[in-house]
Amino acid sequence: MRTIPDVSTVAIAVADGILHFELALAYELFGTVPPVPVEDWYELAICGAGTVRADGRFLLEPDCGLDRLVLADTVIVPGWADVDTDPPAELVEAVRAAHEAGARVASLCTGAFVLAAAGLLEGRRATTHWAHTEVLAARFPGVEVDPDVLYVDNGSVLTSAGKAAAMDLCLHLVRRDHGSVIANALARRLVVQPHRPGGQAQFVATPMPEQHDHPLGELLAWAAGRLDQPLTVEDLARRANMSSRHLGRHFRSMTGTTPLQWLLTQRIHRAQELLETTDDSVEVIAEATGMGTGATLRRHFNRTVGVPPDAYRRTFHRRRADGTAGSPG
Repeated sequence: MRTIPDVSTVAIAVADGILHFELALAYELFGTVPPVPVEDWYELAICGAGTVRADGRFLLEPDCGLDRLVLADTVIVPGWADVDTDPPAELVEAVRAAHEAGARVASLCTGAFVLAAAGLLEGRRATTHWAHTEVLAARFPGVEVDPDVLYVDNGSVLTSAGKAAAMDLCLHLVRRDHGSVIANALARRLVVQPHRPGGQAQFVATPMPEQHDHPLGELLAWAAGRLDQPLTVEDLARRANMSSRHLGRHFRSMTGTTPLQWLLTQRIHRAQELLETTDDSVEVIAEATGMGTGATLRRHFNRTVGVPPDAYRRTFHRRRADGTAGSPG
C-alpha cells in the first residue's frame, strides 16, 4: 500500500545524463515559496542514486534515493541528454514503480524517452522536443507521437515538448492542482505567459535541402524561387523533364510527401519569414507566397502552424534596435 504524505510531494528523478535546464525549471516552479498563500503547496525532493552529473558538468547531491519515488504524488523526469543511448535501468525501474504505486509521472523534453522505456507511453499519445519526435516514434512504435503540441496530458502520464515547453507543462500541473489564479500568479512572477497559444509546430524551422545533398535539389530551389506564382505539378514535372506520375513517385521517395504538399509547406515557411521580418499585411503576404487571398493564407497557416498569422507575428516579429521593423536582407 502506498503511503500518502501529509502534503503534496513532487519528486524530481535524476541520474547521470539529465539536462540541467529542465531540472532547474522544475525546481524553480515546485521548490520555491508560492507567489500567494496556498494550502498544501508542494514539498519538493530530488531523488537519485548517489551524486549525479547533469549535462556532463554540474554535480548534484540528491535529497534521497530513487526508491523514494514511490512515496511521491508527482514524479518529474527532466530531459535526457543522449537519446541514442538507453537511460539507466535503475532510473527506468524507479519511474515505473512510482507510476504503479499511484504517482502522476511527467516528463520534460526528452525525458519522454525514460517514460517510454518504462512502458508508460505504450498506447498513449505523447510528445517530446520536435527534433527527436521521429526517433521516439521509431524506437517505440506503440507510442502515438504528436510532434506539434507543447504538452500532452493523459491524466497520470504527461509529456512536454522541448525546453521552454517544460514550463508550459509545469504551469499546467499547478493549474490542475491549485487553479488558474495561482498558476497565473506564478507565471507573472516568472515573467512568462500563463498559457501559450498553439503548439511547437510554430517553432520548427524546416530548411530547404541544398542542391548538393538532395537528388531534387535543383528542382526544389527553382520552385522555392517562384512561390509567388501558381505552380502546378505539371510545371514541376516539365521543369524536371519527367512525367507528372514519375515525378510524384520520385518526389514521395525523396521527400516523403507529394509535390503539392511540399509546395504548400514552403509557402507557409515563406509566410512565416515575412511575418517575422516585415510589416506587410496578411493580404500582401498571401500574394507574395502564392496563397492568393488573406483568407486562404489564414486557413492554411492556422491548420499547419497552430496559430493565426497575426498571433504568430506578435510572438516572432523581429525589430531593429531603433524600434522599426526589419526587412528581408
